[in-house]
Amino acid sequence: MGPLARPRQHVIDRKELYVNLEARIQYLHSFIDFSSNDIEALISGSKYIKQLIPAIVNIVYQKLLQYDITARGLETRSTSYEGPVDDNLNENSPQIQHRKKFLRGYLAKLCSDPSTMEFWEYLDKVGMMHTGRGREHPLHIEYVHIGACLAFIQDTLTEALLSHPRLRMDKKIALVRAIGKVIWVQNDLFAKYYVRDGDEFAEEMEKREVEPEGFLHGKKILDDIEEGLPSSAACPFSDLSAAAKADACTGCGDKTEKENGCTKALPLRPHVETN
Repeated sequence: MGPLARPRQHVIDRKELYVNLEARIQYLHSFIDFSSNDIEALISGSKYIKQLIPAIVNIVYQKLLQYDITARGLETRSTSYEGPVDDNLNENSPQIQHRKKFLRGYLAKLCSDPSTMEFWEYLDKVGMMHTGRGREHPLHIEYVHIGACLAFIQDTLTEALLSHPRLRMDKKIALVRAIGKVIWVQNDLFAKYYVRDGDEFAEEMEKREVEPEGFLHGKKILDDIEEGLPSSAACPFSDLSAAAKADACTGCGDKTEKENGCTKALPLRPHVETN
């Protein structure tokens, strides 16, 4: 007689994953071990992430404008459009400044309170909005660019947090792990609107209403964080001594430049063009 099979610890209703957002979030949280420790790390570390947001937003848009296909999406609201891109489109163009505003608000939302369902509902709405739904002016961004951009944001945040001169290593690890889990849940909430899994439940899935950006269920939930923040990618470690900056801001420039004062954004990797 063979050994008795161990009962499964978790029983998941497949249909619920597609028709019930809360059930999907609970499953993801359980699978990736997103716990109260992660929530605590995000809330206590939010001030450090918010210091990084202006620089990260500039870095992300510098990257998006380097490629014609992602620049085309910013100009035409669709990455499948194959016409020419305006050569004059740059970081100071009105539509780019508008997009930066919402990326700043979105990144600030990522480090707000993830213990509320509203937090995850908004991330779900962000996923939906990039597939032409829920907006008065539809936006169609193909998933390959979404995944690449999320990876770039996570990599930039990870490098910046790990090089922070004031955070203890255990705090850095906790914050990097927590923000990584949130970004991967966001990735799933993008993917659910692109892949065809669960299509048989389409008629039972929640229908989203058209709302302005930054709103959920008729309520504004993104804070306007532009006031009091630098518009340039100023180094968030700029209040340190020259010696501390030289040690902390790896990647900000050559040694002479670091000793004379930090003039660049957060550690900019060599592959990120800034001009």
